[in-house]
Amino acid sequence: MAEPDVEAIARLRLAAFFGGTALTLEEDIAGLRGLIAGDGFEAAFVARLGDAPIGSCLFVRNEIDPAHDLTPWLAGLVVDENYRGRGIGVALLKAVEAHAASVGVDKLYLYTGRHDASTRPLAGLRSRPLSRATNRWC
Repeated sequence: MAEPDVEAIARLRLAAFFGGTALTLEEDIAGLRGLIAGDGFEAAFVARLGDAPIGSCLFVRNEIDPAHDLTPWLAGLVVDENYRGRGIGVALLKAVEAHAASVGVDKLYLYTGRHDASTRPLAGLRSRPLSRATNRWC
């Protein structure tokens, strides 16, 4: 992810994950900027159509619920609803997997708020449910 992508991706993330919460656009922008300015272990990937960012996925040390010792996380997978069903999410997942391997990680965790069509791409990516009760995957 590059600086020009940050606001558009933050808007996608707010709509997908944080509607009705107290998180502001400015706070998510600040969080994304902190991530891309980090140490290189964490990473943010963007799918583009031309110059327009249409999706993103993150590789992070910690996810939204810090009440566990699981790390690292595949987080924030989002694709603009106008471009879903075209393999963009799977490509983003594979980019995160490749980055994880490049930094010596062989297991990722993912939290989903539900178990439905939104988690279907996981089935083909060597993933398995860690807990259906919490919708955590590894």
